[in-house]
Amino acid sequence: MKIDVVNNENAKVGSVDVSDELFGGRVNTDLVWESVVHSNAKERRGTHQTKNRANVQGSGKKPWRQKGTGRARVGSVRNPLWRHGGTVFGPQPRSYDFALPKKVGRGALRAALADKMQKSALVVVETLTAPDVKTKAASEMLKKLGVTGKAVLVDVAVDEKLHKSVRNMPGVSFVASNRLTARDVADAHRVVATRSAIEKLQEALS
Repeated sequence: MKIDVVNNENAKVGSVDVSDELFGGRVNTDLVWESVVHSNAKERRGTHQTKNRANVQGSGKKPWRQKGTGRARVGSVRNPLWRHGGTVFGPQPRSYDFALPKKVGRGALRAALADKMQKSALVVVETLTAPDVKTKAASEMLKKLGVTGKAVLVDVAVDEKLHKSVRNMPGVSFVASNRLTARDVADAHRVVATRSAIEKLQEALS
């Protein structure tokens, strides 16, 4: 399979070969789903906390004697059964991250890229650089490439000037090829990658 390579003016300057075995087969959406769930879980802060009976305010004194009053026995006003008492088994700070097999992560990225290629939502450019830090110039470049809405730019090494130019554009992100995830690809309407980034991704995913 050959994909056209264009310059920043959207003029064809060549082509790049991509493997049919990697990107031409059936898209495994289950792997993409697993990778997206893992990425979302990894970013959860997990700072939620409720107060148990050790944390709520109140005396530890026994309110009344154990027997002889006719009332139910109780040992503390911080009892979870009482109003203003502690919470039983409430959420506590924890990490939601879990181990995702490397093969699943690679397979998910491969499936996500294959889906974009089959839908003609992948744009391969010669370079992704900017002479100056200007959001307007970066926006015009993306419009010439036919990129609107959510997009992810992929290169082997992130150009700092272009990264600063697009970081305040809603829905646009710039990611190095070795840090690209299936969620980055699946969440974008268009993927703009350099020729070298596509070659590196093929090597990593084969």
